[in-house]
Amino acid sequence: MTFTAEEDGSRFGISNNYNDPDIQYSLDEGATWTQLLDEEMITLEHKGDKALLKGENPKGIAQNDVYYTKFKMTGSIAASGSVMSLIDGIGESVVIPSQCCFYRLFINCSSLTQAPELPATTLTFKCYFDMFWGCSNLTKAPALPATTLAQSCYLEMFRNCTSLTQAPELPATVLTFTCYGDMFNNCTSLTKAPALPATTLDYGCYGEMFSHCTSLTQAPELPATTLAESCYAGMFEHCTSLTQAPELPSSNMTSACYNSMFEGCTSLTKAPVLYGTKIYDYFAHHMFKDCTNLSEISVSFSKWSEIGALHLEYEGTEDWVVNVAPTGTFICPKELPIEYGPSRIPEGWNVEYICNDDAVEDIANENTRVWTDGLNLYVCYAGEVEVYDLNGKQICKEQGDADSPVCLSMPAHGVYVVKMGGKSSKVEL
Repeated sequence: MTFTAEEDGSRFGISNNYNDPDIQYSLDEGATWTQLLDEEMITLEHKGDKALLKGENPKGIAQNDVYYTKFKMTGSIAASGSVMSLIDGIGESVVIPSQCCFYRLFINCSSLTQAPELPATTLTFKCYFDMFWGCSNLTKAPALPATTLAQSCYLEMFRNCTSLTQAPELPATVLTFTCYGDMFNNCTSLTKAPALPATTLDYGCYGEMFSHCTSLTQAPELPATTLAESCYAGMFEHCTSLTQAPELPSSNMTSACYNSMFEGCTSLTKAPVLYGTKIYDYFAHHMFKDCTNLSEISVSFSKWSEIGALHLEYEGTEDWVVNVAPTGTFICPKELPIEYGPSRIPEGWNVEYICNDDAVEDIANENTRVWTDGLNLYVCYAGEVEVYDLNGKQICKEQGDADSPVCLSMPAHGVYVVKMGGKSSKVEL
């Protein structure tokens, strides 16, 4: 691993917390090596001066989250080369040897402008926990090639990296306990999130991952259809520039899965459709709280609470719509009781119904919704929509849209036949 000065007089050193790893440095391209002592500061006198670093630490740099070593820096320093040279002396290993191995290694190094390479493909519990917390001049995250994760491996890794504009690719498809928890929390310059292809989730895996990323405008796709407890809790909390929420395709919600997921997203105007028909303890607690411009919510559940472990009246949607837009549209099944308040339907909003006629279920899917309001038939469907009366007379024919509902006005109350995609269904107004 190499430290390169980006301004004259830049300095680096280490600080040991009940720890004593082997870390050596060379100022002459590796001709001679000197042990880096606790609290000693090494000066790179001129811009462009380099220090090489290595160590023989087969059991890791840190022993745990109490006994660990961290770098200290002043000036401006760019790191390069493999951080694994601190483990094997040459930087060739791709196996992290211990839990908490690089815990807080560069914490609050505001002088760090470039991170070293992190080539490991075998991770361990909390191996990168807090590694770059507070590196406020770091603009780009290093590549993270591991596809098999460990519990809490990236927990708070880049928290408070306020200049970070580029996140690494995250290719893992099977996640672990809190693996991405708080990973980019308060990365206020991050404008684009990495793709998140995972389909197997675990407890808290995305918890507060992008919380307070105030420059993030669009969320990544979230393809998982089986959720885990607290999996998305606080994921985009206070992302004040977020204008488009991801689709949430799962129809199997679980405890606290959406807890505070979009709380404080003041630019969000439309909520993702909630397809789950059964609610759980705190599944949407504070989900849209303080989304001051949110004006559309669509749900599929037909009652407000289930008797769960907590036995609370509003355990599912407690305070989920506090301080949303004063007017809007709430779309729900006809069976859902029309109740208003911070834990129900927002005060001042209109209610529209999803038609739950059994026949409509034949054509309904994640990209198709049908509901009625008075003599109006609303359809979200990417294709041609035809409506007939029971005598076979065509009432109307329109081109539908999957994202924006088409309003079809019917001449009278009664039963109509809706044709979409080669299927027919009866709808009663």
